[in-house]
Amino acid sequence: MGSTRLRIHTFANNGGTVKTHARTTLLSVLLIVCWAVMPAQAQPPLPPDLTELTLQQLMTIKVTTVSKREEILFNAAAAAYVITGEEIRRAGVRSIPEALRMAPGVDVAQLDANKWAISIRGFNGRFSNKLLVLIDGRSVYTPLFAGVFWDVQDTLLEDIDRIEVIRGPGSTLWGANAVNGVINIITKKASTTQGGYVEGGGGTEERGFGSVRYGGEFAEGGFYRAYAKYFRRDRFITQAGRDGADDWEAFRGGFRTDWDLSAHDSLTVQGDMYRGTYGQTTMIASLLPPFSETSEPTNTFSGGNMLARWRHRLAERSETVLQLYYDRTHRNESLFREDRDTVDLDFQHHVGLGARHDVVWGVDARLSFDDIEGSSTISFTKSNRMFHRVGGFMQDQITLIEDRLFLTLGTKVEHALFSGFQVQPSARLLWTPADGHAVWAAVSRAVRTPSRGEVDVRSNALTRPPDPTDPSGLPTLFRAIGSRDFGSEEVIASEIGYRVKPTDWVMIDVAGFYNIYNNLRTSEPGTPFLSSSPAPPHIEVPLRVDNKLAGRTVGVEIATTWRPVSFWKLQLNYSFLDIHLDPDPSSRDTVTKTDEGLSPRHQVQLLSHLNLPWRLQFDTAAYFVDRLPTFDLRRYLRLDVRLGWRPTPAFEINLVGQNLLEGSHREFGTILGDVINTTRVQRSVLVYATWRF
Repeated sequence: MGSTRLRIHTFANNGGTVKTHARTTLLSVLLIVCWAVMPAQAQPPLPPDLTELTLQQLMTIKVTTVSKREEILFNAAAAAYVITGEEIRRAGVRSIPEALRMAPGVDVAQLDANKWAISIRGFNGRFSNKLLVLIDGRSVYTPLFAGVFWDVQDTLLEDIDRIEVIRGPGSTLWGANAVNGVINIITKKASTTQGGYVEGGGGTEERGFGSVRYGGEFAEGGFYRAYAKYFRRDRFITQAGRDGADDWEAFRGGFRTDWDLSAHDSLTVQGDMYRGTYGQTTMIASLLPPFSETSEPTNTFSGGNMLARWRHRLAERSETVLQLYYDRTHRNESLFREDRDTVDLDFQHHVGLGARHDVVWGVDARLSFDDIEGSSTISFTKSNRMFHRVGGFMQDQITLIEDRLFLTLGTKVEHALFSGFQVQPSARLLWTPADGHAVWAAVSRAVRTPSRGEVDVRSNALTRPPDPTDPSGLPTLFRAIGSRDFGSEEVIASEIGYRVKPTDWVMIDVAGFYNIYNNLRTSEPGTPFLSSSPAPPHIEVPLRVDNKLAGRTVGVEIATTWRPVSFWKLQLNYSFLDIHLDPDPSSRDTVTKTDEGLSPRHQVQLLSHLNLPWRLQFDTAAYFVDRLPTFDLRRYLRLDVRLGWRPTPAFEINLVGQNLLEGSHREFGTILGDVINTTRVQRSVLVYATWRF
């Protein structure tokens, strides 16, 4: 975070023994098995298996993130991809970041047992800052570093309806920081999660986990559900082959209610609370030999949120949505403590004007209050700040030729702390020359606004031992310093795409892009000076954040779906990315250009969903990820396998293997100023059972 890529990381110590968790896991599975033998008439119907839909049915799946209104995915004028809840279930993953591996163009790298680096179309890192993430339309962006803490983005995976992944700018509708993409995690309505659900299991890395959820109807037109979950994950291993210090556990609970108040009005109220601990090995700069210190402290996190959404239908082609939410987060680490309260208000109106215009417009406002306590390693010039962001948008889809040619024009205007006013327009063109064909193109401008860590931070990034040829014999401390003059990063993105269903059993989606970036962040070294604070005396080199980097990216993403027979679906995805960065001639930054090698040049995903006789399901996922030159990390091939057996419609037992081709591998590394040691992702096996009643 800040001018030398200083990242803030978290860590935990879970305690306990393997034997205890093995007993807990066995007890959970046995309990579910016993419950499963209850009479079948008490069991609710299962949700539909979206992996069994025909390609014609898949073409009609609707998304809302592209244009803030429902539209058919196949005809969306953007590089859109949907990960369905059923695909998440059949993948056997236990976290949202792991589910995102299935989407083309998304770079998911696990740093240790509880941290991920996730980005779209480049610039990956623990604190990626060009990706906007939403849960049910609620932005989980933090002004601390303009990104997402992935360790607290969680819910009951069974309740996820779909994850909509938009590759490319979404700032015209969603505002600043939706630069390279938008991820919207959408949960199911309470009416579709009626009855009870229990799951439990564990394995070599997932030491133990369990969840319970119950839904019901409390009034005519009113539905509810409530859930609770717990997990405990084991530590990975270090580069030297020893156990790391990155084990992790968390508790979470929440609820959702949906009311149909009238024929024209509906109300959703939902909320979550969570608490947990997590660990890591922390390295901090020191002025005494060996000039770095290592510790393995235990840190905590907690928080909660509440959201209310009122939807009112004015006419057949006119609808308003008013959304209000509050979010509270707390993080307590050895290097810093942060408490943050956020209030967000959003209003939008979707209206059809005549036969040719489909308009969405809206206004929004956000206030975020923080209280931060630093340390000798990381500090902030102000312990309290109030962030504000207010804005409005309008977008119009114009029908140029009925059912064939559509032009979408829109812009977002907003004002925020540190960045002032920003305008983010876009233009999109969609042509459907025939059934089963869709061609689209888009040009957009998006910005990434400055964060707290780039304006207020003071952090010790690195200590260089004394130079034997230097008569002073003093070490050199490189200190990251934020700047109030740091401005917004900008991108002009050009995209083009083509979707086609050439036969009844094949569908292909191709997207290409060319992005031009300006005012990207650099770390500019200042004049060295002699300092005695902190002791002992040393040479200090200030590294001030600035906007002296430009760049361009070019790439292509291909998603294919093939259903050779009715009981087997295959998906093959490929993405190519090339990044070239150009420092300003006046820049003295010597490390930022390494961002070119933070994302893989090539990625391939092969997903297979096979329904077998005797109520068996066999699912495999193979992931190829190219090398990362910045860390000199080799390319790797990961294989995940799931075998599921459903002896009754309500009971299922699953055996999952992950990373089966090798014992362990690294997926990311440490950049200058990072404070953690990355660990090696390990091979793992887990077994778990689910029961619906």
